[in-house]
Amino acid sequence: MWHEFSYNFVFNVLNLQGKLADALHFFIYDTIKIWFLLITIIFAVSFLRTWVNTEYVRAHLQGKSAFYGHVAASLFGIVTPFCSCSAIPLFLGFIQARIPIGVTFSYLISAPMNNEIAIAMLFGIFGFKITLIYIVFGLSVAIFGGMLIEKLGMQKEILLDVKPIDAELEADLVKLTFKDRCKEAWSYTLDIFKKIYIYVMLGVGVGAWIHGYIPTDFIASYTGEDNPFAVIIAVLMGIPMYSNAAGVMPLVEVLTSKGMLLGTALSFMMAVTALSLPEALILKKIISLKLIAVFFGIVGFGIIAIGYIFNIIL
Repeated sequence: MWHEFSYNFVFNVLNLQGKLADALHFFIYDTIKIWFLLITIIFAVSFLRTWVNTEYVRAHLQGKSAFYGHVAASLFGIVTPFCSCSAIPLFLGFIQARIPIGVTFSYLISAPMNNEIAIAMLFGIFGFKITLIYIVFGLSVAIFGGMLIEKLGMQKEILLDVKPIDAELEADLVKLTFKDRCKEAWSYTLDIFKKIYIYVMLGVGVGAWIHGYIPTDFIASYTGEDNPFAVIIAVLMGIPMYSNAAGVMPLVEVLTSKGMLLGTALSFMMAVTALSLPEALILKKIISLKLIAVFFGIVGFGIIAIGYIFNIIL
């Protein structure tokens, strides 16, 4: 629906063509999509919190090993078809529910990298073996990346004031009418949205410009199989870009046909989907630059390692 609206507005109403049209179409479509997800998910989480005592969720996790929480969050990322920016609203919901920070990052890493769209398209293009290896390594980065962030004790690096609901207030919320629950959730949703919506526009704007103006041949020329630093260059090139798995997978197929090794191409895809610059711009309002740097560093190192491993074993 939004894709068709954006396309018709740019190409038919404004009658634009070429790179500018592609960039503007990308910007309008992704901004609307992420705003919708942001409002919907934060509202849903806020509404559910008026029904569910979050102590039960934390008690469930506390009753299991820390590893269990990271694995569960990473597997949950597979069934949520989000890009790096679209995954942030649910990431916010986890923070709001006071889920351990490392577990929230396991989800944030896994959702764009391992979602079912990426897996399905990867299977269709490259087959079962490569898809299985990708899933194993992708989940490993999410699980151990989240565990490392947890070990570093980064809870204090959360900037957004997401106040936990104390036990007394939770008890009061349980007594609310349906209408009051909706009002409570909507008020909280608008408060959060007002704080970060401009960062969404800024982030998507950067991604849209790169999407429209950076040609495939430019990327392929610096990441050919003869370059021993190709994986590192591919990751560094991928980070400023922004797309979901469905958008970048055809590009991966083109890059491999132009001589890029598969591991290098997959590392590029992981960097685009899991470590985009637009994502960093949005996260800047939620977490500190220190935590963003740690997050990007851990995941970036994992992606680079996966790329070289893929190139060796394949």
